[in-house]
Amino acid sequence: MQIARVLCLAVVLAGAPVAAAAQGPAALPRAEFPNPQFERNDWLNLNGPWRFAFDDGDAGLREAWYAGRRRFDRQIVVPFAFESPKSGIGDPTFHPVVWYQRDVTVPAAWKGRRVLLKFGAVDYHATVWLNGQKLGEHEGGSTPFAFDVTDLMKDGGNALVVRAYDPPTDRFVPRGKQYWKEKSESIFYTRTTGIWQTVWLEAVGDSYLSHVRTTPSMDGAVRFDARLGRPAPDQVLRATVRYNGAVVTRGETTIDGSRASLGVRVIDPLEWQIGQGRLYDVTLELLRGGTVLDTVQTYYGYREVTVDAKGLQFNGRRLYLRMVLDQGYWPESLLTPPSDEAIQFDIKTSQAMGFNGARKHQKVEDPRFLYWADKLGYLVSGEMANAYQYDDQYVARFTREWVEVLERDINHPSIVMWIPINESWGTPNLRDRRQQAHLKANYWLTKSLDPSRLVIENDGWEHVDTTDVFGIHDYARTGDLLQKKYAVLDHPNARIPDNSRAALVPGYEYNGSPIFLSEFGGIAYRAPGSPVPEGAWGYSGVEKTPEDALARLKGLYEAIATVPRIIGVCYTQLTDVEQEINGLLTYDRKPKFDVTTIKAINDLLRP
Repeated sequence: MQIARVLCLAVVLAGAPVAAAAQGPAALPRAEFPNPQFERNDWLNLNGPWRFAFDDGDAGLREAWYAGRRRFDRQIVVPFAFESPKSGIGDPTFHPVVWYQRDVTVPAAWKGRRVLLKFGAVDYHATVWLNGQKLGEHEGGSTPFAFDVTDLMKDGGNALVVRAYDPPTDRFVPRGKQYWKEKSESIFYTRTTGIWQTVWLEAVGDSYLSHVRTTPSMDGAVRFDARLGRPAPDQVLRATVRYNGAVVTRGETTIDGSRASLGVRVIDPLEWQIGQGRLYDVTLELLRGGTVLDTVQTYYGYREVTVDAKGLQFNGRRLYLRMVLDQGYWPESLLTPPSDEAIQFDIKTSQAMGFNGARKHQKVEDPRFLYWADKLGYLVSGEMANAYQYDDQYVARFTREWVEVLERDINHPSIVMWIPINESWGTPNLRDRRQQAHLKANYWLTKSLDPSRLVIENDGWEHVDTTDVFGIHDYARTGDLLQKKYAVLDHPNARIPDNSRAALVPGYEYNGSPIFLSEFGGIAYRAPGSPVPEGAWGYSGVEKTPEDALARLKGLYEAIATVPRIIGVCYTQLTDVEQEINGLLTYDRKPKFDVTTIKAINDLLRP
C-alpha cells in the first residue's frame, strides 16, 4: 500500500500550545492512516491532547459551550475514551455528556482545495461545531461520519468543538458489551463514551470521491462503483490496478451525475488465501479535462465463500472454520486498540495458535484490524454491537447503523460472514412476531446490500428460517457431554439440540443449513502473576492448573472432531477481558499456554 503523507501542526488548546503535539507523527497516538480501504495522500491527524469537560448537568447546549463561552477544565488524549487509562483520565463512572475542544490550523499547502473533517467513531450521539457554527450531528457509536468544512475554515486557528451524548443505562441503544451499571460484572465490561477512533482532516479537489464499492469475481473481473461529492460535467473515473507494484490492468469511464461504474479485468488473478492475503492495490483518480481532481488508494482480493448442505467452500475448496472469539478490549484503552502493533499481535498470535479467523464479538472493529486481517489472510465474522431491548426506536437505530457498518466494511476480503444479532440481544421475546420479522428483515436487508457473503440472522439460538449457517452456542464442560449431545445429528431428520434456549423459534423448522459451533469452551484459568479482578469467573468453573485446562480443551476438540455435521467452531476466547478470565491469553496479552500446543489441538479439526 502507498504510504500517505501525514502532516503535523502546532495544536492549540484554549490558546496554549501543547509541546508534545509538535514532536512529529511518532508522538501522536494512533498516528497511522485510519482507513487504508479509502486512503488519501494529504491528510492531517487530529489525535492527541484536546481540552475536555464533563457536562453532568447537561448545561453545555443551553450555555453555548460550542461558542467558546466555557473554558474546558480537563485534558484528554484522543482517540481514547475518558473511561480508559490511556486517555489520561481513567474515570469509569457515569458521565453521559462530554465535550471536546481544540484549535486546528489547515496547512498552507492545502490552499485552494476543499477540506473534509472525518471521525472514525464517536459513541453514541455526536454534535460538531467549527468556529461556533454547527456542522451537523451523527447517531451511532460504531460508524464513521464526515463534514465538508471548507466554507467555515479561516486562516490561522479554527475552533473545533464536539459534544458526545452516550446514555449509559439506555438498553435500547446498540452498545455491545458496554455495561449499563457502573461496575463491570459477568459478561459486561467498562463503557466507551465519546471519541474512540481517530479524528482527521483530508484535502480533496473541488469534486471528489466520497465512497467506492469494489466487487471482484473469481474470473478476474472487478467493478468499481463510485459516488462523488460536488460532481461536475465531463468528469472521468480512472482505475489503475497493481500487484506487487506492477500495473496489471487499468481503465476509465465517463461519469454521469454523482455516480460512476467502471469494470476492468485481471488475467489469471491470484487468489486471496487463508494465511496469505494476496491483495491488489488500486489507484482511483477523478479527472476533468485531463487534470486530476482527486486520488484515492484502495485494494481488494479475489476470494469466494459459498455454502451447501455439506458445509462451506472457500475458493472452491472445502473450508473448516477454526475461529476464536475476539472481543477487542485492552486494559489500557478498552475498545480502542492501543496501537497498530497491538492489532497485529492479536491476529498473528491467533494464527500461530492454529486459528484461521475470528468472530469480532459484539463490536464493530477498528478498520485497521480489518486491514491487517486482509493483509495476513485472516477470516473475520463481521458483527454488530447489539442493544438489549426491543421497540420501534431500537429498530430504527439498529437498522441505520447496521447499513453504515455494511457500507464501511463491504470491501474487506477477510470478512466472510455477517452476524447482525447475537443470542437474541435486542429481540428478547421471539414469540413476538414483530421480533421474528426483525430477524428476517436483517437477513434480507444484509443480502440486498451484500449477496456475496454468508449471513447468520441470530447467532447462538432461536433461529428462524432465514440463515445461511446454523450457529449454536454450547458451553458443555467436557468432550463426553458434547459428543453425546450432538451424536444425534447423524440420524436422519435429527432435531437440533437446545442449549440455554431453544435452537429454533417456536413454529419454525430447521432449514438444513450447515451447523457452526460458534461459541464453546470458555475454559477459565488464572495465570500465575497475572492480576485477577474481583468477581473473576469462567464457564463451568476455573481450572487450577494449565494441565487441567489443556486436558479439557483437548477433550472438547476431540469430541467435535467426531461430529461431521459440525463444519466449524469458534472457541471462547482469545483474551481475558476484565473479570472474565477464560482467555487463551491474559488481558495484557501474555499466553497462558504453549502456543504450539494450542495449534496442535486446533489441527484436530479439518474438513
